[in-house]
Amino acid sequence: MDYLTAVRAFVRVAESGSFAKAADSLQLPRNSVTKLVQSLEAHLRIKLLNRTTRRVSMTSDGAAYHERMARLLEEWDEVEDELARARSHPRGRLRVDMGTTIASLLLIPTLAQFHVRYPDVQLDIGASDRPVDLVGERVDCVIRAGTVSDPSLIARQLGRLPQTAVATPGYLETHGVPLHPDELEAGHQLIRYTYAGSTRQLPIVLSHDGEAVTVRGNHFVSVNDTGAMLAATLSGLGIMHGPAFITGRHVDNGALVQVLGDWQAPAVPIYIVYPANRHLSARVRVFVDWMLEVFRNSPYTLPPGPAS
Repeated sequence: MDYLTAVRAFVRVAESGSFAKAADSLQLPRNSVTKLVQSLEAHLRIKLLNRTTRRVSMTSDGAAYHERMARLLEEWDEVEDELARARSHPRGRLRVDMGTTIASLLLIPTLAQFHVRYPDVQLDIGASDRPVDLVGERVDCVIRAGTVSDPSLIARQLGRLPQTAVATPGYLETHGVPLHPDELEAGHQLIRYTYAGSTRQLPIVLSHDGEAVTVRGNHFVSVNDTGAMLAATLSGLGIMHGPAFITGRHVDNGALVQVLGDWQAPAVPIYIVYPANRHLSARVRVFVDWMLEVFRNSPYTLPPGPAS
């Protein structure tokens, strides 16, 4: 028995005094309404309605039950209406955390349109690459690159970040254009990314026609922030290997030149992550959908899929 539907059927019959009128208002066959009320009475083990050939009236137990359930149904419908309005008009504070360059280059340029669409959502953005405790810090969701293996979290892939090697025209004029990754081991300087709080550098592995080369190379400067990486590269300090969404605009305007274009590193998957045991609010839902749209519309990102 669908308990909620049975209660609705009883309330309609009690208020209209007729199974036929209740069936019409519920858009159900009359025999279905009769069976629902009978099932409810059997479940409760009480008689709710007195039935005669001329009229239907409530028993004393039925009247008491109707008083309580009619009020509960009204509150139920109000809650559903409020949730429906919240889905179409989300409001309130949304705390998100993401890398600085994701925030500044992908999200923030689109926020004016987001605000027009969702004017009652307040975004508090934490821009950093540090690990975030979503529950302890009361963060609604985070955007992170790479694999997410924590079973207490739900990770939805937004897209993938292709990687490219770039340098300024002036640097390449001085040091030459590398045609093979082995050439990066001598005569060139790399701008390396070092993980915050450690000396471990982000590895560079380039592949072409089944050949894979791990690049070590020399570096004059290493940084723990991709924005600083880009600044060092634009200053002509070396070759940067990093996400195309960071360097692509500068390649398009000629400030940087892509090198080793036939040698590819796997595209890095990027996810929006939130706790599995937390109710996904309308605010989070619309933000997830917005970020999917942002990644889909960017010329410097790839659709969701495996690293490639």
